Amino acid sequence: MTGPSAGRGEQYAGRYDVLLVEDDDGDALLVEELLHDTDLPHTLTRCRTAAEAHRALAAGPVDCVLLDLHLPDASGVEMIQTIQAGTRAAIIVLTGLDEPRAGVDSLAAGAQDYLVKGKVEPDLIQRAVRYAVQRKQAELANAALQLGRLRAEENARLERGLLPEPLLSSTAVTASSRYYPGRAQALLGGDFLDVVQTDDGQVHAIIGDVSGHGPDAAALGVCLRIAWRALTLGGHRAQHLLHLLEQIHIAERAGSDLFTTCCLITLDPRAATLTLHLAGHHEPLFVTPDGARQVTAAHGIALGIAPGLGGWPATTLALPADGALIAYTDGLIEGFADGSGDRLGVDGLLRIIDTLHTPDPGTHLDRLIARTRALNADRHTDDLAVLRLDWNTGASGGPAHSS
Repeated sequence: MTGPSAGRGEQYAGRYDVLLVEDDDGDALLVEELLHDTDLPHTLTRCRTAAEAHRALAAGPVDCVLLDLHLPDASGVEMIQTIQAGTRAAIIVLTGLDEPRAGVDSLAAGAQDYLVKGKVEPDLIQRAVRYAVQRKQAELANAALQLGRLRAEENARLERGLLPEPLLSSTAVTASSRYYPGRAQALLGGDFLDVVQTDDGQVHAIIGDVSGHGPDAAALGVCLRIAWRALTLGGHRAQHLLHLLEQIHIAERAGSDLFTTCCLITLDPRAATLTLHLAGHHEPLFVTPDGARQVTAAHGIALGIAPGLGGWPATTLALPADGALIAYTDGLIEGFADGSGDRLGVDGLLRIIDTLHTPDPGTHLDRLIARTRALNADRHTDDLAVLRLDWNTGASGGPAHSS
């Protein structure tokens, strides 16, 4: 039976499920008669011991526990915390006339209210039950709100680590990025990306995806992203850089089953070349005035799958005179394409891109993601990250570079 614990409080039209934990038959009868004399809709269940109470609480939902602190198998205010551990019900302690401190101590221990035996009237016990249930629900709601705030703060810190500001020293290349968690209230996953430009004018980028979701995956993604930036600025490149990242991945991962896919990108505006290293990751896409197409590139194994045995061949391509490169994690294409249950896939993504005509890179990404999410209709829950790199065209037809 569903009671006020469903969140309807005093306006609930059903019955309050009340559990009386009292070993004295006389006191139990008195409580039963008091409740009977009220207009409180209720169902009363009685237990004589703390052990019976725990079994009753485990058997089904209870809205309010009327608790005597002196039972054959337990006594004292410590019982309140023991009862609380097994229920979301409100607790009203029943104290004796000779226990002036018991009520205050009970409130300090977590009870919602207390009643003194022998001084209780029907109206008082009715109000006590109603208000105790409401106070308990308010406490639970406040606790959930606080947890949500802490989680949001944690996610914000992690997101700043997963998606930093690009470090670009010229306007030859611009970077745009977007990230969306798989579920509206989910913890961040391990998708990460970064872009830096080194003194030689080359633009280096990474996009990656740590397997799994939650704080462990996100923390590992932050670690790998920061390590990549430091190692790249320190002069490490290509396969050597990936071997170092794999060592860091293994040292920092929370479980041996975690692995990371990533795509290393080196864009040289002066030479008009693009070099890719794929570690278990999708090929990026070229977007030019002639349309969008998937880049053909060699593949290597994801980081952490076979530690020390991975090889990541380089693929070097000529850079189109005018265009953009879009790299993404699999959350962008693993959603559904329509009501038939088919996945969007790379072909579906290319079809969408070919219908989007906007010169602004950020708007282009927003519309692309909006279209994929609308087709998916929230049926797929993976995170997604997207990175777009655009380059300018110089007077000679090649990419421009400015110091």
